Amino acid sequence: MIPQEMPSHGHGDFRNPAVQIKQVNGSSITEFVYDSYEIMAGKPALMGLPATYVESDSEAETLVITLVDHLLELTLKLSYTIFADRQVIARNSFLENKGQESVSIEKIASASLDLVSQDLELISLAGRHNKEREIERQTVQRGTRIIDSKRGSSSHQANPFIALVSPKTDEFTGTAIGLTLVYSGNHEMLVERDQFEQTRVMAGINPFGFEWELEPSQSFQSPEALLVFSDQGLNGMSQTFHDVLQNRLARGKFKHADRPILINNWEATYFDFNTDKIKAIVDGAAELGIELFVLDDGWFGKREDDTSGLGDWFENTDKLSGGLAGISDYVHAKNMSFGLWFEPEMVNADSDLYRAHPDYALQIPNRSISTSRDQYVLDFSRKDVRETIIARMRHILDTVDIDYIKWDMNRSLTDVYSATLGSANQGEVFHRYVLGLYEMLETLTTEYDHILWEGCSGGGGRFDPGFLYYMPQSWTSDNTDAVERLDIQYGTSFLYPISSMGSHVSVVPNHQTHRVTGLDIRGDVAMSGVFGYELNIQDMTVADKVTVSEQVAFYKQHRQLLQYGKFHRLMSPFETSHAAWLFVNPDKSQAIAFYFRKFVESAGPLHTIKFAGLDPEKVYQVNGDASYGGDELMHVGIYLDPFMVGDYQSRKFVIDEVI
Repeated sequence: MIPQEMPSHGHGDFRNPAVQIKQVNGSSITEFVYDSYEIMAGKPALMGLPATYVESDSEAETLVITLVDHLLELTLKLSYTIFADRQVIARNSFLENKGQESVSIEKIASASLDLVSQDLELISLAGRHNKEREIERQTVQRGTRIIDSKRGSSSHQANPFIALVSPKTDEFTGTAIGLTLVYSGNHEMLVERDQFEQTRVMAGINPFGFEWELEPSQSFQSPEALLVFSDQGLNGMSQTFHDVLQNRLARGKFKHADRPILINNWEATYFDFNTDKIKAIVDGAAELGIELFVLDDGWFGKREDDTSGLGDWFENTDKLSGGLAGISDYVHAKNMSFGLWFEPEMVNADSDLYRAHPDYALQIPNRSISTSRDQYVLDFSRKDVRETIIARMRHILDTVDIDYIKWDMNRSLTDVYSATLGSANQGEVFHRYVLGLYEMLETLTTEYDHILWEGCSGGGGRFDPGFLYYMPQSWTSDNTDAVERLDIQYGTSFLYPISSMGSHVSVVPNHQTHRVTGLDIRGDVAMSGVFGYELNIQDMTVADKVTVSEQVAFYKQHRQLLQYGKFHRLMSPFETSHAAWLFVNPDKSQAIAFYFRKFVESAGPLHTIKFAGLDPEKVYQVNGDASYGGDELMHVGIYLDPFMVGDYQSRKFVIDEVI
């Protein structure tokens, strides 16, 4: 079969199409042919959608290929942006109806790629709640493999990422093609191998539940897809993704700023708190040098548990004497910043908002609404619903001194039907919801650009490039167990920069797994992301408080390196009982490595750790002790401590150039 750029069906290509458009006569067959091309300096923005950008037109060139279906008078523009200093191609599709009749878009991919015959393996990031982004690797065989979400968000279950690699590709060698979608809704990543051993790869909005009515003179813009090539293994692929997502997708004053060490009260109190309890947590945190206190769920409405109050974004002064302003003032008086939790997309049936506006929730006429966590989903495809929530949030943000917002979403979309759209447009609700959400995020993050915004969705259920455009970090997972976080953070790093990964030390026994691990390994895992704590400092022993103060001091000293250094994966927790990774600064004068052992082996072999990314010509000192050549550290390595006792152990290696 001949490779195609934007394949359709109905003309002899029996593989999956990239575009499918239903016409008034019932046919879904199109025939797009080449019309023209244009090359322009720079990179145009995508209206209403997150996308990578350039700060100067000299950074990139964009090729736009125009295809036309002459019978239907449809114009399809395929955009390809090539960056001057990054092995990244950004792609999107733009469809315009120049005809006299309406059509319905049933499928439109953001990118399609036909690869010639070769043996390939597929890597994807599957998972579930509390076990996000597990690495799955499988041979690409004949047939179709689809990685997708039908939940209205990018989901815990299937992150919008795939990589096609040669069978021998590992972390340091071999070729890899990485593909992601800059989108936070239903997505589809499709890989199909045909009878001729050729492989078709596509990424775009999931056609499930999607049908977009395109009237004459209207247009439709697809989300952006990013393709990365590496001939230096999976680390090379990830480092390119980290670079472009960190530097040309994330925006605002915080994209390169030191992220504060925070403490969140959720696992310390859940809904059971008052002013005195909160002040006690703040006092303990301030004494140990923690920089940001975040007040989580339960501060608003009649919110004593998860059955009521969502949507009523008014402070509960019965719980908080002096209100939010009193807490904020108290926190700031301790030279700390103050943060607050919201879940703007949700509503409880037991809320004043729902009682006044039951139609604001997504729901099927004459059917009961499905609940999850005792809550409904607000119809964010509606501007009036969004404006109501924005007004309530603005009231809080304008009257309380707030430095940080955690934006949560604790359930998937169901009952997807909008009361304000006609029957022909109900297939648009999923996508209109995401567009409405993006409009709201753009409004709030622009108006309140002094606030550090962090995404969350029951943990890592909406951890995607689209959200990174608006919020520079997201909560990686609700699972704070140090051992399970090794897998979660290792997998997350395949696509996402470390500066985007929220990671906290929590109490033991852990609230998700009931596992007991030492404070050292909990700290080492957590400071391998955007560092914080989720516990009550007042309940800790004196010795543990000393350890926390040492962790805080270490992280502050090395924060720039740990948040923005070049990240190398060294040992995979998916393959062995060990994990290791390393951060290197730009001039390779300093690096920090972390080693983790899940389980001890009886009479096990001696293990070494080999570092990466160092200068082979330089001499380094490890932990202020012996000196080694950079080539020696990378190719020979050093022995790990054979006297580490027990399971759940970790070690830090601070590697400094000897001047």
